[in-house]
Parts: sequence; structure tokens; C-alpha cells
Amino acid sequence: MKEVNPETTTRAYAFKMWMNAPMPMVTFFKTLNVSNLIKISRNRKLKFNMLMCYCIGMAASKIKEFYMLPIENKLMKYDSIAVNTIVANSVGEVSSCDIPFSNNLQQFNNDYLCLTKQVAQSCTDHDLSHRSMVIGTSALAQYEIDGAVGMYSGTFNNPFMIWGKYKRTWFKTNLTVSFQFHHTQMDGAHASQFLNYIQEEINKIAYNPL
Repeated sequence: MKEVNPETTTRAYAFKMWMNAPMPMVTFFKTLNVSNLIKISRNRKLKFNMLMCYCIGMAASKIKEFYMLPIENKLMKYDSIAVNTIVANSVGEVSSCDIPFSNNLQQFNNDYLCLTKQVAQSCTDHDLSHRSMVIGTSALAQYEIDGAVGMYSGTFNNPFMIWGKYKRTWFKTNLTVSFQFHHTQMDGAHASQFLNYIQEEINKIAYNPL
């Protein structure tokens, strides 16, 4: 990552307005149709959470704002992104695992399986924040929740997604997600487009064979 002058970027106005705001985070909610993801997960024996993280990475990679992040009153630019997942570890607690994003599903799946296993066994976080812009995720897959608003600590400004248990109906399976982002990093239009891109990636993932 490298520091950039906000005045030379499209985030100049947002940096002035929101960098020092007491509460610069915004949270959006969206209900996604994950029927295709369920089918792909079962047919190919792939983890649903991995597929969600892959779709999140694919969507984020299409939006240039995801490659910038405000850190300690500076605007930093990255060449790559990663998707974080929370892992249940061997001592019954949780650890954090950053997965480097690859648009190759097989590569991403391999990295996901290898790194989450490593983190679960070692109980040691795998942190890529020094070289990649990390999108946080938390899957509360056993619980039915209608939404969640993330905590703003003032330390971590990374975008963050939370979801619970998906809900089945007669014709489709829905998953409600929350997406929290720092207003310096992106505007509501970027966040909305990102969520739309996730749905598009979910719908077409069958055309990205392993």
C-alpha cells in the first residue's frame, strides 16, 4: 500500500467532509437471492461461505474505491484486495483469516481451504492488511437475524459485511446482508453498486467452472 494525496483522487471532497467525523460509517441492508449459490455449493461440494466471499471479492474488484482506505488521517491506495472470514479455532474460540482475492474460483477456493484450516489449527490470525485492502465478513449462519450494524472503533475503517441464516421460500432462498463502509472511502452509490454486483456474481457463478 502507499499513501496518496486525497486532492488527486475522486475522494477529495469526502476526505474533507468525513475523515474526522465522529461517526463516519454508513450501513446498508440488502436481501440477496442466493438460490444459485446453494445449488452450486451442493452440486460441486463447495462451501457456501467460500462462495459468498468469492462473490464479494469479485464485486469489490470492479469498483476502484475498494482499492483505497482511510487510515490514521491518511488515504492509502492498494494494488490488491482480500476478503476476511472468521474461523472457529481448535480451542473453541474464533480467529481471523484474510483470504487474498483471486478472480479464479479454483485458486480462491484452494487458498480459502488452506488458510482457514491453518488458522483453525494454529489459533493464529492470518493478517494481510499490510498489503491488501481487506473486506471484513462475519457469517452467523446458525442464527436468523434481520440485520446488524457493525461497531465503529475508530481504529479499523475497513468495509464490513455481516449475514445470518438464509431463509427459504417456495421458489427461492434469500439472505439478508448488512454492509458497513467508511464514507471517506466511498459514497452510497458505490456501496449500492457493490451490492448489486454481488447479486450479479451470485447469479452467474455457474459460468465460472472449476
